[in-house]
Parts: sequence; C-alpha cells; structure tokens
Amino acid sequence: MADNNNIPNNNNNGDNKEKGSTEPLLKKHYYENCPGCKVDRAKQTTPGPPVKHFFNIWVITFCSSLPIASLFPYLYFMVRDFGIAKTEVDISSYAGYVGSAFMFGRGLTSIPWGIVADRYGRKPVAILGILAVIVFNTLFGLSTSFWMAILSRFLLGALNGLLGPIKAYAVEIVREEYQAIAISTVSAAWGVGLVVGPALGGYLAQPAEKYPHIFSKGSFFDKFPYALPSLIISVFALAVLVSCMRLPETLHKHNDSSESHQDMEASDNRNIGEIVQKDENLLLNWPLMSSIIAYSVFALYNIAYQEVFSLWAVSPQKLGGLNFTTDDVGNVLSISGFAMLLYQLFVYPVVEKAYGPIRLSRISGVITIPLLQSYPFIALFSGFVLHLLITSASVLNFCLSQTIITGMLLLQNKAVEQHQRGAANGIAMIGMSIFKAIGPAGGGAILAWSQKRLDVSFLPGDDGDDALAN
Repeated sequence: MADNNNIPNNNNNGDNKEKGSTEPLLKKHYYENCPGCKVDRAKQTTPGPPVKHFFNIWVITFCSSLPIASLFPYLYFMVRDFGIAKTEVDISSYAGYVGSAFMFGRGLTSIPWGIVADRYGRKPVAILGILAVIVFNTLFGLSTSFWMAILSRFLLGALNGLLGPIKAYAVEIVREEYQAIAISTVSAAWGVGLVVGPALGGYLAQPAEKYPHIFSKGSFFDKFPYALPSLIISVFALAVLVSCMRLPETLHKHNDSSESHQDMEASDNRNIGEIVQKDENLLLNWPLMSSIIAYSVFALYNIAYQEVFSLWAVSPQKLGGLNFTTDDVGNVLSISGFAMLLYQLFVYPVVEKAYGPIRLSRISGVITIPLLQSYPFIALFSGFVLHLLITSASVLNFCLSQTIITGMLLLQNKAVEQHQRGAANGIAMIGMSIFKAIGPAGGGAILAWSQKRLDVSFLPGDDGDDALAN
C-alpha cells in the first residue's frame, strides 16, 4: 500500500518538474493594446501554414521590386532619346548613371528606415514605401530629360525603405517552423519582381511603335513612349497600398519586455547559432555582419548582371551585342521569372532542408562563375539556338542567384532578436545599396569601354577606337 501511494506522488512530482521546466516558454504575458502581442497570440492559436500572411508578404515585396529593374530593357533607348550621349557607345555609360540613382538613394536612407521600423512599426514603412512607388515610378516614366530621370529614380530609392522591414516582418508574422518559408517568400517575390519588371518594360515600352493599331501616332503614349510600363506598375501599387491598410503590425509596443517574450525570441534563435545579447552592437555581431558582407558583394554582381545583360542584348551586333528587340529581352526574362518561381516554391525548400543555406550558397556561387564565362560563346550562335541557349543560361543564373539571396536573408534575420531586426536589415540594405549603386554605373561604363575596343586582344591599347571608326 505504501508503494502504491508513493507512485502517484512520484508522478505528480515528475509532472510538476516537467511543468516547471517548460512554464517560462509556455506561459507568455500578452499586453492588451500591443499589436505584436496580438500577433504572437494568434500564432499560438493557429498552428497551420499562414497562407494569408505568405500572400501579403509576397504581394508587397513583389510590388516594391517591380520598378527596380523594369527600366533596363528600354533604358538604352530612353537615354538615346534624351540626346545627352555624344556617340552611340556612350549611351551605356549614361544608362549606368540612371540605373545607379535608385540604389544610391536607397543606400543613404536604409538605416534610418530600419530605425523608423523598429520604433514606429513595420506597417507604416511598408505603406510609405508603396506610396513612393506610385508617385516616383510614375514620374520616371514621364521623364523628358536625363536629369529628371536621375532625380525621380533617386527619390524612389530614398523613400522606398520597404525591403529591410519586410524581411523582419516575414520572420515575426509566422511561427518558427514557417520562418524559412517566409524568408523564401520574400526572396522569391523580390526575384520574380526583378524579372517581371524588365519583362513589362520590354513588352510595354514604345507602344506606339509596337502596337500602332492600339496606340496611334501623336497619342499620349507616343509623346511619352516609356510611360506605359511605369503606369501599369503604379496602378498595381495603388491596389497593394489599399490592401496594406489591413496589414497586422508585428512590433511590440510596450516598455516591459517580459521574460517569457525573451525566452520565445531565444528559442527562435537557437536553431541558427548563439543567442544574441539584448543590447549587442550589431557591427560586432559576426554571424550578422559576415552574411551582410557576402550579401552585399553578391548584390554588386546581381545588379550589374541585370543591367549589362539588357544593354548587351539590345546592342547592335557590330558592338558585340545580340541585336535583340525589347520584346526578345522580355521573352527571356519572362521565362526566367516563371522558372525561378517554380524553383523557389518547389525545389529550394527541399534542397535547403537537405544541405542548409550556407552550403547551398557556396555551391551556387561556384557554379555561377563558369556560367557567366559561357555568355560570349553563346553570342556566337544565331537564330533558335541562340534564343534557347541564352534563355537556359538566364534561367539557371536566376535560380542560382535566388538560392544565394534566400540563404543570406535567412541567416541575417536569425542572427538578431526582434527589436534589432529593423536596424540589422537597415545595415544590410545600406551595404547592398552601396554595392548595387556601383554595379549599374560600373557595369555600364565597362560595357561602353569594351564596345570601343572590340579588336583589342588585351590591355592597354587604342586599336578598338580605330576599328570602330572603320
């Protein structure tokens, strides 16, 4: 009897110990008027996949990324129409300055936008960013001079600080088991936007020349031949702006950071490495800074590729280009975007679980090197074979790029706690923006310089200018 009586007591003691060991993680103190606490409570009560949140993240990120590269297919012709370039080979240099203006503006304001997001919330920054797309992207499409184009792109970049906060938002709005998918959603939407945007620019620029039965000579879109793609993007952004009004805020707005909330943040970060101290200097956080450095360096290559590819593709064959039309560029980018979306949704989550983000990023970076070296040889072909090879190379390049970007974004947001994610992503954005500001200007200048020296075997020499003149 004594033994039987002791059995329940031992079980109770074990249960009490078990409850005591898990109680700090299970009992969380929620504040009634705190939007972040409302989101956390909702996450606890809805364990299923947050499809609605994934959709919101995807649409907002996609909208913000559309105008970034939409100009590249027609930028060559736009700069040519401005009449600022003295020779044909100088067009690429001026196009590089226009392409860099956006990233230069964003680099100046990324950290301030991150601080605003940490202090006032992710939602206000998202709304202001979408509003900037509506206004300044429209003005860019209506540009009638080189400096108007430069200014509108600069202000679009400076006032659209959405990318950093939306990455923090993606991690905070979902449960821990869905955070990798949320970050993948951000990078997928961003990548698709960087492909769909140029596709829209390629198909819709100069509509009076391409579709004269719809847009007649002397019409509005004949006077402003590059306004249509910008207006389409701005109308879409207006619809997204309306939907943003119902977006839930994830920032905790209360002074008392409860112990239970800190335990929750600590639990989220254990999967990636050491728990970050509350008031740690982000610049001394090596897991964060190492991923930002890799992310920024890769961003230089990524934006330079996007601009140089479009400029190179539409350049005449006498300058080493493919002599593609804007429709041809749009076809290549459309197929690449669709393939990348399928890869991001169905292939990447599987391989990421098997190999991890770091190993995948390394493999993708190594494969990218010989892939880029193949482009000059692909240009030697013509007709269907040329289109097939350049499209295949573009698809592979975009998939590899998204693998690296997704991995770096996941590492960055896992390396810090919630109250520092906005500032951390701001640092990442300023690093990326600085490198991306160099990319278009540097890539355009190098392309223009190389087109002047087509017959020069190596540096230095001036035979290329004579050959071009002949």
